[in-house]
Amino acid sequence: MWGDVLDRAGVQEPEAREGYTAQLQAVRRFAPAEYMAARLLLPAPLQPDVVVLVAFMHETDDQIDRGDRPEREAALQRWRLLVREALASGTSSNPMVQTLAWTVRRHPVLRGRIDAFLDGAAQEVAWERFSSEAEVEQYIEEYSLPALMLSMGLLTPQGEAAAAEFERACLALITAWQRLDFLEDLAGDVQEGRVGISDQLLTEHGLTVQDLHPGAASAEPLAKLIAGQVAAADVLLKQSQPLVSLAAGPHRPFLRAVLRVQQLRSAAVRKAGASLVARPGGPSKVRCGAVLVQELMRPDPTRARS
Repeated sequence: MWGDVLDRAGVQEPEAREGYTAQLQAVRRFAPAEYMAARLLLPAPLQPDVVVLVAFMHETDDQIDRGDRPEREAALQRWRLLVREALASGTSSNPMVQTLAWTVRRHPVLRGRIDAFLDGAAQEVAWERFSSEAEVEQYIEEYSLPALMLSMGLLTPQGEAAAAEFERACLALITAWQRLDFLEDLAGDVQEGRVGISDQLLTEHGLTVQDLHPGAASAEPLAKLIAGQVAAADVLLKQSQPLVSLAAGPHRPFLRAVLRVQQLRSAAVRKAGASLVARPGGPSKVRCGAVLVQELMRPDPTRARS
C-alpha cells in the first residue's frame, strides 16, 4: 500500500503525504510505464522521491515546449527561477515544486542534479536541427544525461571510483536511449521540423531532411543509416551493463529492467527500419510489461514488495 511506502520513506507530515500522493497519481496518468517500474521494482524508501522527480521532468518539458523559441526561452527562465527559489526557501505555491523541495530536503545531493538539469534544458529549448554529431553528443551530455541522473543519482553507489564508473555507464545508457528516441520519434519530429538525426550523418548516407518524409527517398540508404545507429546503440548498451553490478542489491532489479527494455527498443527499431519515417516504432507494451514481471518474480530477499 502507498501509505506503507510513505511510512518507510519517513514521510509523516500530512501535507507532505498528500503532496507525494498527488504526484503519484499524476505520474500514473502521464507516465504509466515509469510508474509501474518504480512501484514494482524500486525499494519503498526511494519510490516517493523517484515519483516526484519523474513529475518534475515532465512538468519541465511541458513548461518549455509551447510557443516559439523566444517564448520557450522566457518560460525556461521563469521556471528555473521558481524552482531555485523553492529549493532555497523550502516552500512554493506550486504543489509539484513544493513536493520537489521536500525531496531535496530529504536528499540534498539532488540540488546539484536539479541545477544541472535546468541549465541543460536550454539545449532542449534551442534544439531544432543538429548540424554535426558533436552537437548531438553535446545535447545528450548537457541535457539528456542530467535528466537521467535526477533519478539515477539516488542509485549511485558509494565511493568516488564506483560513482564515477556508474556515471560513465549512465552516459553510455542515455546515449543509446536518446539515439533510439530520435529514431522512434522520427516521423513526428520531422512533421514538427525538429530532427534528431544530424545533417552530418544524413550527408554521409546521401540524404537530406527532405528525404525523411514518407516516400521521399529510396528506403535503402535510410535503412542503412538506421541500422548503423542501432548497431552503435547496441554497443553502448553493452557498455552500460556495469550499472547492475555497481549498484546496491536492492537497486539491481530496476536497473536490469531498464537495460532490458532498451534492448527491446533497439530490436524494435532495427525491425522497423526505414518505415520509421511513416510511423513511430518501439516494442509492445506487453513485452515491456513482461520484463517488469520477470524481475518482480526473480528471487531477491532484499527488495521491498510494497
